[in-house]
Order: sequence, then C-alpha cells, then structure tokens
Amino acid sequence: MSNINGKVYAMNAITPMRPWKTWILRAFFFVLGHVKPLQSDLINLSFIQFARWVIIPRHRFPFLGQTQERERLKYDYLLFFSNFNGTWNQYIDAFSAVLSRGLNLVWRWSEKFPGSVPVTQFKEYIARVQFDTDYYYTAYPQATANDVKSAHIVQNALDTLGNGVETRTPEQFREAYLQFVITVQAHLGSTGEAPTVF
Repeated sequence: MSNINGKVYAMNAITPMRPWKTWILRAFFFVLGHVKPLQSDLINLSFIQFARWVIIPRHRFPFLGQTQERERLKYDYLLFFSNFNGTWNQYIDAFSAVLSRGLNLVWRWSEKFPGSVPVTQFKEYIARVQFDTDYYYTAYPQATANDVKSAHIVQNALDTLGNGVETRTPEQFREAYLQFVITVQAHLGSTGEAPTVF
C-alpha cells in the first residue's frame, strides 16, 4: 500500500461540511491552538508523528485558468492529514479510546459523522472518507516517534559521559559508564521495517 513507508503510515481524510458550520469549527480550532492544555491528550499519544486539520471553503478551491471549468461546490471541506506508527486499526482504536470527545468536537460538523464511539462505526466512516497517499515526507521512515525520542536521550547521555573524560580515573570512568548504561538501556531500540501485521 502506498500509505506505508518503513514504520510510518500516512492517512488523509476529506469530509464535507455545510458552510454555516465552518465558522464554528474555525472557532474551536482557534481555542485549541491557544489553550495548550487542550492539546495534551493528542501530544501524549506518542505514536503520532504529525496530525493536522485544514478547512477549505467551497469557493477557495484552486482555479487554474480558462482551461479548467469553475467548480460550484455545495460544501466546505475538512481535510485531516496524519503520519503515525503502528497499524491503521491501532491508530483508529487509540483515537476513539483517548480522543473521542475531541474528535467529536472536530468531526461532528462533517456530514454523516457517526461519532467516534462505538469504534466500529467510526472505522467505517474513516474508511469511506480516507484517500491513499501517493507521496509524503518523513524524516525518519525507519524509526518510530519513540525511536527518535530515545535517540535524543541516548545522545544526551553519551555527551554527558564524554564531558571531562580525560580528567577521570579509570574507576571514575567505570562508574560514569555504568550510569550511562543504566540511563540508556531502556532506549536502545531498533530501527528498520515495521513488522508485517496480518
């Protein structure tokens, strides 16, 4: 599937909204962007590398000139883009379990949104509005978001171990090295292709 690159899966969903509902969602996004505690649940889902919602009004779609017929759209559109680690099922399950209230506040303005709970109806809805991703950028396709966070922890611990190493006695270095190993042992993961899930 073109949506998968290494350990990273890309998802795009496009849902129609009646134009009178758009301003309500824009107000919610404004509040969400300025009240940081409201973002904590999304940030704490550590397998999400990227998530973004964009609203495109029906009269703001690109027009490339006379060779293109102008579109007369009835709806505004809500676009959702995300890159994450794990399977599609795990991602939707986690969204439904952890962010159901927030998802309902965002997608309730879209046509025929069934709610994020129960998860089966939510999955059916996402499957209907999702589009394959042909190209997308990921800085570390062979690593999960947690692999990248762990790499920073290992690098910082290695830098600390290297500070003042020339002035330490062998016994002091042994102690510092032991502390380094204890600090990083839980952060030595492996990168590479994601395991195949059937």
